[in-house]
Amino acid sequence: MRRKMAAGNWKMNGAQAGLSVLDGLIASHAESPCDIVICPPHPLLIPATTRCAGGPVAIGAQDCHAEAKGAFTGDVSAGMIADTGAGYVIVGHSERREAYGDTDAQVQAKAVAAQSNGLIAIVCLGESLSQREAGEALPLITAQLAGSVPEASTAATLVVAYEPIWAIGTGKIPTLAQIAEVHAKLRAELVARFGAETGEAIRLLYGGSVKPDNAANIFATANVDGALVGGASLKAEDFSPIIHALEKS
Repeated sequence: MRRKMAAGNWKMNGAQAGLSVLDGLIASHAESPCDIVICPPHPLLIPATTRCAGGPVAIGAQDCHAEAKGAFTGDVSAGMIADTGAGYVIVGHSERREAYGDTDAQVQAKAVAAQSNGLIAIVCLGESLSQREAGEALPLITAQLAGSVPEASTAATLVVAYEPIWAIGTGKIPTLAQIAEVHAKLRAELVARFGAETGEAIRLLYGGSVKPDNAANIFATANVDGALVGGASLKAEDFSPIIHALEKS
């Protein structure tokens, strides 16, 4: 049985004064059967991990550099992230792939660095609207999975998040059949690559305009083990209902 996960990506939002949202999540989900992860901007990692120590909410980062150290102004290594007490890092998010040109090979290198430093890598995949409409979604996502996921990955070191780019922050979501089709393909590819035991155990998240009113149906879809949530994770009153829906799924 795969343990469900609700992960929140704050992107470039948040401040120390707003970390009280974590208190609300801790209070509402103290006995949660799910893994709850919040990924704030890098400057908030230490105050967030301190605030959540020993509780049900884990902290992750939004990106890392593949190298351990060096002349990389503005970058943060996986080791630095682990040193804050965080346990996860998102790599390969579409905003990084599009705005910063992160390739599959670079995403894989970042994931390797994360795993080597004891972090769980949340590897993101997803197609644009034009790629979806051209019938290229499944081949593209299959290629991203093959190129972005490290060979040494296990269910304990890897989470895969499918986020159709055209659904992120737009209010649009794929049909449940489309989500099921992609997640079934990802599951099959993971099983083929890592074997049945590992491939069946790696968690697959859906991300893209997940809201309290559509979460239950998404979580009832085969091979959806949780969600990677953007804007709705910034407020406990928005994120908690999504987590509750996951807990009931």
